[in-house]
Amino acid sequence: MTQSNAPINSVVVLGGGSAGWMAAAALATYLGRQASIRVVESEEIGIVGVGEASVPHIRQFNGQMLGIDEAEFVRRTHGTVKLGIQFNDWGRIGDSYIHGFGTIGRSLGPLPFHQFWLKLFLAGQAQPIGAYSAQTVMAPLGRFAPGDRHAPAGSPLADIAYAYHFDAGLYARYLRELAERRGVRRIEGKVVGVKQRAGDGFVESLVLDHGEVVAGELFIDCSGFRGVLIEQALETGYVDWSHWLPCDRALAVPSAGVDPITPYTRSTARAAGWQWRIPLQHRVGNGYVYSSQFTSDDAAAQTLMANLDGQPLAAPRQLRFTTGMRRKFWNRNVVALGLAAGFLEPLESTSIYLAQSGITRLLSLFPRRDFNPLLAQRFNRESEFEYERIRDFLVLHYHATERDDTPFWDYCRTMTVPDSLAEAMALFRSDGRYFRNGDDFFALPSWVQVMLGQRVVPRHYHPMVDDMPQQRLVEHVEGVRSLLAQAVPTMPTHQEWLNRYWRAEAA
Repeated sequence: MTQSNAPINSVVVLGGGSAGWMAAAALATYLGRQASIRVVESEEIGIVGVGEASVPHIRQFNGQMLGIDEAEFVRRTHGTVKLGIQFNDWGRIGDSYIHGFGTIGRSLGPLPFHQFWLKLFLAGQAQPIGAYSAQTVMAPLGRFAPGDRHAPAGSPLADIAYAYHFDAGLYARYLRELAERRGVRRIEGKVVGVKQRAGDGFVESLVLDHGEVVAGELFIDCSGFRGVLIEQALETGYVDWSHWLPCDRALAVPSAGVDPITPYTRSTARAAGWQWRIPLQHRVGNGYVYSSQFTSDDAAAQTLMANLDGQPLAAPRQLRFTTGMRRKFWNRNVVALGLAAGFLEPLESTSIYLAQSGITRLLSLFPRRDFNPLLAQRFNRESEFEYERIRDFLVLHYHATERDDTPFWDYCRTMTVPDSLAEAMALFRSDGRYFRNGDDFFALPSWVQVMLGQRVVPRHYHPMVDDMPQQRLVEHVEGVRSLLAQAVPTMPTHQEWLNRYWRAEAA
């Protein structure tokens, strides 16, 4: 084996926080015997730490990839259940719908359930789509159970998809403990210099403020918005999407908890953006994501503080950002993860997922010391696809609105959107069809729920539906609604589930 073809035996992660410690824990789990894993972070540099809501993928990453016990994780992070997101005032003021995880009804043959529902709904013979999905029935009733193993295959009760709300700072601490047990070494210090190799510009080492030089072969940049390696050192460049996603600031503030703890995130559209509400066991996380073009910082703070359910526990903390992504996520021997890779606002809680997806992709494409350029090309191509598809889904929320009550919503409603999104909306508006793009993260149920929830109602339905006799059609659609209406009220409440299985000791 030549030196250039030898395995990498030294990985340096720059930055802690959720992304850095997720990366370190995963690398230690799968590469710990062949490579040293070190994390460079400074206690003086705070972490963003507002990623308190997640998507169901986190259960796979925690459990299957890292071997984390679910109950221990939830207790340690003061977590709660997330069945989906309630969107208020997005289509019109007064509108409310839930984008729930999991499936809608039962598909038949090549057609998804919503096509059968659509024929009845357009004829005034069916309830809104939320009555046909387990999560969207459970959430407003405050019920939770992880699924019935004895339910028949295809039943909406067989496997309940869910995610978590949790304290991002406690998650990072938990991951750090796990990573250090698996051999990761933490180095305290701030980077004051980056040494690059002559000729090809590969990063050789980091120079820290106390004089230590940390050399490595592969560097993982988890330094947040600053992008110390991917941008400041390598000048990779950034793709700006703020013309489609104009919010560029956020204020975050914790407030006292309010009972009962709801098993869903709440997103309420405001005059110049939207406000989040994320219930944890020991407090509630709140924030206002807004556009500085359409409101002032002071007005945003007043809006946020006037719309808390409980007493504020701190002063609001501001974040500034530009929505978009790096031109390359893997450049030379640097791979960017988390906020160093790009920023998509937390409207659908994708930030932690994108970091975990990047970690999984890196492990799949992990290089040798020769850094085969085809690996980086594939990594960048797949990452770019993922960011762009999630971008389209977020833009859908803003653009699919009938609101014209403020200049912000006028802009969003009338703006030109990416061609890929315009096509998806036109196809759905015609007869309810949506075609998933490859491994697009958000699948058909998500697009269906958000489009319908924001008044993108199809004019017709798939022609094959007419082949089903009317009586059988009604039985199929009504059977799902009836099953959920009977079963969900018998489930434990979310609060009962937390108290019985996942209660945090310090909460």
